[in-house]
Order: sequence, then C-alpha cells, then structure tokens
Amino acid sequence: MDDNFCGCGLITEIHNLKIRFMKSTLAALLIMLSLYAGAQKHTLKLLWQTDSIVATPESVLADTKNNVLYISLINGDPWGADGVGGIARLNTDGSGYDSTFITGLNAPKGLGLYGNRLYAADISEVVVVDIAGKKVEKKIAIEGASGLNDITVTDNGVVYVSDSKTAKVWRIENDQPTLYLENLDGANGLKAVKNDLYIASGKNFLKADAAKKLTPVTELPQPGDGVEPVGNGDFLVSAWSGYIFYVSAKGKTETLLETAAQKKNTADISYDPVKKIVYVPTFFAKTVAAYQLQ
Repeated sequence: MDDNFCGCGLITEIHNLKIRFMKSTLAALLIMLSLYAGAQKHTLKLLWQTDSIVATPESVLADTKNNVLYISLINGDPWGADGVGGIARLNTDGSGYDSTFITGLNAPKGLGLYGNRLYAADISEVVVVDIAGKKVEKKIAIEGASGLNDITVTDNGVVYVSDSKTAKVWRIENDQPTLYLENLDGANGLKAVKNDLYIASGKNFLKADAAKKLTPVTELPQPGDGVEPVGNGDFLVSAWSGYIFYVSAKGKTETLLETAAQKKNTADISYDPVKKIVYVPTFFAKTVAAYQLQ
C-alpha cells in the first residue's frame, strides 16, 4: 500500500453513492405518492340525510329542473304483489318529504322520467305515472316478467327495463314492449347514453351499442345496482349491499363509499352532474342521503 494514499477518492465515491441513493429513494417515494393519488382521486362527502322515515326506498330519481326527487317505496316484501308500495317525493335539499304522491303499487324499484311521464318497474309491469295529474296513467305488462328492476329512458322517450329474475332487458317504444337482450345473469342497473345502453349484470359492467353488441367495461367488486354517468365518460355504480364505485372510462374502479358494516344499503342511485350530487336510497335503513362528489 502506498504510504501517500489518503482515501480521498474512496470518500468521494461513498459520498456520491449516498447522493444517488437519496435521489433514488426520493424518486421512489414520489412515484408511490403519485400512484396513491391516482388510485383515489374521488371522494363522497355527506351533505344531508333524512330520518328513518322512508318506507324501504329502492330507487331515487332526480328531476333537477324542478328540484324534486322521486323515490320508489317498496314498503313490504321486496318482491311481493301486496299493493302497499308507492312513489314518494322529496325536495333536492332533503326537505318536504311526501310519501303519498303515488300509492297502491306493489314493490316498485327502478324509475325513469320523460316529459310528464314517470315510469316505475313493478315486478311484472311498468307503471306509467302522470306527474301533473298525480295518478297512474296506465300499466304496461311485460310477458313472462317476474323481477323487473331498473329503468332508463333515452332522449327520444324509448324505455328500457331489466328483469333480474329472467336475465333479460326489454325495450318499450310507444308503450309496446319487445325483448331486447337476454342471457344477462343478474341484469339490474341500466343507463342509456346516446346510442349505447350501459348494463350492470352481476359483477359485469357492460356496454351494448345500437347493434346490441356487448362490450365489457369492467368487472365490479360487487354486483352492480344503480348506474349513473358522471358526464366525462366515467360512471358511478352502486352495489345494493352497501358500496358506491367510481368507474373510469378505461375501466379502473375506485371505492367511494362502503356502508355495508353499518347495514346501510346503497340501492339505485341518482346523480346531478351539474351540482355533482349523488342521491342514495338506503333500502332497509329507510333513509335517503345526498353526497357531494369531490
């Protein structure tokens, strides 16, 4: 060994290694933080919630032009033809609950709105409500149906209704029903967006185009119930057991709300894309809640 060796080169190399290690560690931390932020971009903040006075609400539908929520009330056996169900109204700020808007239905679930008509899926028939007259206008029987669940209406007034028990989707035009799709196990949530129909079929979230071609969007963590477009290609999808998911246009899923442990269901939700408010019927918890999407 050279007696003149002072180790300066070795010290410099160790110093450089430390700097490189610190830089790489910082870069890794930044990547992890960015991945975490990207994985959870959205949250729900509770705005208000009614008292437990809503008789088994399955679906809520926001009429944002008139600041009114329509709520389907099962009020009995979830699939029982018992005549104790109905449709309630509630202001979009949570006030003015009216449980007597429409009475005498069975176990109404999904709701759809077009002009002065409100549509309700009621086990084996679609009930058409005259909103201005506050009365049932007519009932459209669906052949062989036993579990009509969700409803959506296109911009042209075409109605689609799912039958969860027979795995079918029906199309109603000019009050005449025709079979549209079948073999969709767990068919439930529907949403018409332009020429496409989005479908929650069990855990499968699908898109059917105008030619009825089915394309997978994503696989949900829980079977889907309500389906609502955010307005940018993304969706909110609820699961009856107590979950609300944010599904991106690319199929990535975030869990925004989990209330299963509190025994609060999250059934057929509604969404106001302007105010970014999600309205949630809690079924057996007998409340309706409003959340701000952030």
